[in-house]
Amino acid sequence: MTKIPKKLQQKLETRNANNALRQLGNQCNLVNFSSNDYLGFAASKIIFEKTHNYLTEYNLTRNGATGSRLLSGNHKLYEDVETMLCEFHKSDTALVFNSGYDANLGFFSCVPQRHDIIFYDELIHASIRDGITMSNASAYKFKHNDLDDLHHKLSIRSQSRKLESEIYIVTESVFSMDGDSPNLLTLSKICKTHNAHFIVDEAHAIGVFGNNGAGLIQELNLENDVFARIVTFGKGLGCHGAAILGSDTLKQYLVNFARPLIYTTGLPPHALATIKIAYEEMVTSPENEKLHHNIQFFKSEVNKLQLFFINSNSAIQCCIVPENDKVKSIAQKMQVHGFDVKAILPPTVPIGTERLRFCLHSYNSEEEITEVLQLLTTFVK
Repeated sequence: MTKIPKKLQQKLETRNANNALRQLGNQCNLVNFSSNDYLGFAASKIIFEKTHNYLTEYNLTRNGATGSRLLSGNHKLYEDVETMLCEFHKSDTALVFNSGYDANLGFFSCVPQRHDIIFYDELIHASIRDGITMSNASAYKFKHNDLDDLHHKLSIRSQSRKLESEIYIVTESVFSMDGDSPNLLTLSKICKTHNAHFIVDEAHAIGVFGNNGAGLIQELNLENDVFARIVTFGKGLGCHGAAILGSDTLKQYLVNFARPLIYTTGLPPHALATIKIAYEEMVTSPENEKLHHNIQFFKSEVNKLQLFFINSNSAIQCCIVPENDKVKSIAQKMQVHGFDVKAILPPTVPIGTERLRFCLHSYNSEEEITEVLQLLTTFVK
């Protein structure tokens, strides 16, 4: 094999020198405080067996989709799942993508047009940033969850925009690295005031918030006020894939212009059947209630131990520990003691906000939560 270009090697060496070199990890038997499987559905034997029985009953025994959705890959399960998603999320239409990354890349690379303006939270997910980069629109970030800053920037840009320009405002209902949420009600009002299209990524809210885990937008009755919602299945639902919820015309447009949908092989029947069964399980499962109990218990223990965590009511709880060396050292010590807690480093988070990210699950016990936080106290102090 030939060597990689010198510039690439230098970038790797720089990251290694900063103790920020990423490496693939292995599955472990540690107490899980790192995965996005908030309800434990990824390991659910009930969902696994029901999915198998469903596929067998309807003779859906193909291993793959055989092509893109516009060629041979749009098998009947797509229609069934998208219909279910529309009913569950109170949306006109749903369009399933292979992943949340694909959905965001597809939407933002093709929907905002030249002369349009996108305003996005500075901590928005990388998939949205990448999609914005591929679009022809102008894009401006606003300070994290700072709606005064957004309003100020909207006022400035609105004065100079062209008559044909559209405005898009995008945020997450639960931010993946802070676990906090914006004021979605106020954001919705700002969008109406400026005639802007409101887009919300619900990746870390599905399964956690809302009636039967439907997300924060439905919890706040805002489903008719958003232009598009992105819901993903790889977090709270424990499976794979994503969908964009919106109008009939938006779906038609995405089918025609969203390249990550057009030019990739569709999901296999097994993946879609798992999504369907996971949604059915979410409606009847007690796991959401258990998760919220654990979130409140975790927060009460944090207050009792006087630890500094970012304020969050979600399953994502983060302790700020500046400096790569320090936060990685603490994470490694916690793993040695049996707890899978991950250090999050730049460029995933801004320099100076390095952190330990605790993901809570319905199956974590109170004893595990107390023990991991007491352990953290000894290392932090």
